[in-house]
Amino acid sequence: MTLQAVIWDFGGVLTTSPFDAFNRLEEERGAPRDFVRRVNATNPDSNAWALLERSEIDAATFDELFARESAALGFALRGADVLARIAGEVRPRMVAALKACKAAAKVGCITNNARTGEGAGMAGTTAKARAVSEIMALFDHVIESSKLGIRKPDPRIYALMCEALDVDPKACVYLDDLGINLKPARDMGMATIKVVSEEQALRDLQAATGLQF
Repeated sequence: MTLQAVIWDFGGVLTTSPFDAFNRLEEERGAPRDFVRRVNATNPDSNAWALLERSEIDAATFDELFARESAALGFALRGADVLARIAGEVRPRMVAALKACKAAAKVGCITNNARTGEGAGMAGTTAKARAVSEIMALFDHVIESSKLGIRKPDPRIYALMCEALDVDPKACVYLDDLGINLKPARDMGMATIKVVSEEQALRDLQAATGLQF
């Protein structure tokens, strides 16, 4: 493969996984482990999380809807408490790998996010928000679900990225921490990497691109 682009998810790839933070919240509140993931996986195209990431509801409405959805599954959690945990810590080695990829090919970011907090592309003045903004500025093109109104794994979002970068999907590598988001990219012909850990992701990215980090 002649590498044309490396396309990145943001949360759980360039930052630590929000699921780790959700697990800590569950432990603090006495909820079952991975309960937030279970709520988010129920009616995934129309639940509170999906609506928020497409900017069809605001944070206050999400707070109420998530509380109802979680209560219906046996344990009430406020949506605001979940959102407060979503911004992970930047992974410096992954950012260094991004810079190495940028020196060799085009780089893009496809992120499901919400118009709240300090996630990818969100406004903020804290040190974490500034660090995120600096990383986002490295990309040749960024697609945010909250701005586009389309979220992964909708195949259109991957096609739009390839169009914006003017690249062949078969000459691209895509990284994401969710398998469901990798499938449409793989179906288009991209080489895909499921990010389970930083070490594993860097190893797999080196193998896929031939670059050294």
